[in-house]
Amino acid sequence: MQRIFSGIQPSGIPQLGNYLGAIRNWVNLQADHECVFCLVDMHAITVWQDPEKLRNQTLTQAAILLAAGIDTDKHILFNQSAVSAHARLAWIFNCVTRLGWLNRMTQFKDKAGKDRENHSAGLYVYPSLMAADILAYKATRVPVGEDQKQHLELTNDIAQKFNHDYGVEFFPEVEALIPPAAARVMSLRDGTKKMSKSDPSAQSRIELTDDADTIALKLRRAKTDADVLPAEPDGLADRPEAKNLVTIYAALADLSVEKVLARHQGEGFGPFKKALTEVVVNAIAPIAQETTRLMQDETHLANVLRSGAQRAQAIAEPIVSEAEKIVGFLK
Repeated sequence: MQRIFSGIQPSGIPQLGNYLGAIRNWVNLQADHECVFCLVDMHAITVWQDPEKLRNQTLTQAAILLAAGIDTDKHILFNQSAVSAHARLAWIFNCVTRLGWLNRMTQFKDKAGKDRENHSAGLYVYPSLMAADILAYKATRVPVGEDQKQHLELTNDIAQKFNHDYGVEFFPEVEALIPPAAARVMSLRDGTKKMSKSDPSAQSRIELTDDADTIALKLRRAKTDADVLPAEPDGLADRPEAKNLVTIYAALADLSVEKVLARHQGEGFGPFKKALTEVVVNAIAPIAQETTRLMQDETHLANVLRSGAQRAQAIAEPIVSEAEKIVGFLK
């Protein structure tokens, strides 16, 4: 089995876009990969986090992943800061990475905007830590969205330069696993913006802790237009809110957009939203219910993460110790 590493930030409650774009894929990848799943709390503090909130969200995130189907008997789930190998290898990679490489990273430019001088150095060198997260385990596959593909290319650049600089073949090449049909889920309030857990309005997203009544209310309030659903996908081209709701239905029901429209063409959004609500509730409400149950025992969740960290450390420590030896650190 090839080893996968993948991480998710424990800042905010995961929403439907996170589930369809990452979490559901993680669950499926467990069947034929050795998986190391990480709550990347070190990445989270590249922008300021309330400490108590970060602790609570780390536990909540762990509960959601377990509720969604992550199997910690067979695979590893832990929080990043609990394994020192990440930070140690990240510093080595900071010294390998060229400033020109980091200057080309579009995600920093997007997040920092025009106010980049006031953002943290951590946000700037985020890709070096991401490379360390992966290569501390010599993972060969990483499931990523399109927005992280550039960082994964940089990971391979860093690995190659390390190997070249020190005359070794130590770190492997990493392959991006991009889900072939990952749904692009947009805000329920504005179909031109991605659904985001950082959006100020909770009405813009379906959170994985939402119960059936909350889901139904959010979908009833979701922005739509006055037209009925078309017979063909081309009829959704200039209707972003309609396209978003149809896309969500298709992704959760494992149907093509064409099949969804064939089933519901000519309907107004009143009846379609009722059908969509049933699909979303069937997928998300059981995760929310199990998350609520798991959150009643925070000690158990902390122990799951602690056990995962010990297993992760057992893999990463020999690899990172060898990297430190290669660069000349005296042990």
